[in-house]
Amino acid sequence: MSKPTPAQQLLHTARQMAQAGLNKGSSGNASIRLDDGFLITPSGVPAEQLSTDSMVYMDWQGTAEAGKKPSSEWRFHRDILQARPEVNAVLHCHSMFATTIACLARPVPPFHYMIATAGGDDIRCAPYALFGTQALSDGAMAALQDRKACLLAHHGMIALGQGLPQALAIAVEVEGLCEQYWRLLQLGEPTLLTPEQMREVHAQFKGYGQWGR
Repeated sequence: MSKPTPAQQLLHTARQMAQAGLNKGSSGNASIRLDDGFLITPSGVPAEQLSTDSMVYMDWQGTAEAGKKPSSEWRFHRDILQARPEVNAVLHCHSMFATTIACLARPVPPFHYMIATAGGDDIRCAPYALFGTQALSDGAMAALQDRKACLLAHHGMIALGQGLPQALAIAVEVEGLCEQYWRLLQLGEPTLLTPEQMREVHAQFKGYGQWGR
């Protein structure tokens, strides 16, 4: 069986994001690296209406394929892929609990060891900036330094991966962590793991499945 094309992979992932409840309607977007640019989901099209022909090719200068309108968030997709050679896929979603915590404009602290799946001791929250702007991309880039995921204040979440499956797995994990954190906040401020305990987690994660890659 032949390997799925980038467009087929992107379509499959966009549908998986919707099925997992990470996006509703036309919210969210996804991209995959190509040799000479990247492929990104289009602007304002619900997942169930997407096809492989819907996907939009863009070059590294930000020029889109003629006759197609890319997601308005193409800037941070382009900037992340250019700056992070180990990253081949970028997902953005407006999932319920990640967005709820993002609307508090606060990071997710190390209340649970699985915070390490995002690459650090917390999940940072980038400051609010208007969607589709370079300011939003700049804030996201800073929040993603040495990280595989971040929140965007009053907006949503970004998840990165070596490929689309890993990026999706991280997005699902972050959404679950945000739900747990939201529930803990109903009871008060949770007890947090120490930096030393998190160092032990990161060491244990090395070579441990997809989280250790």
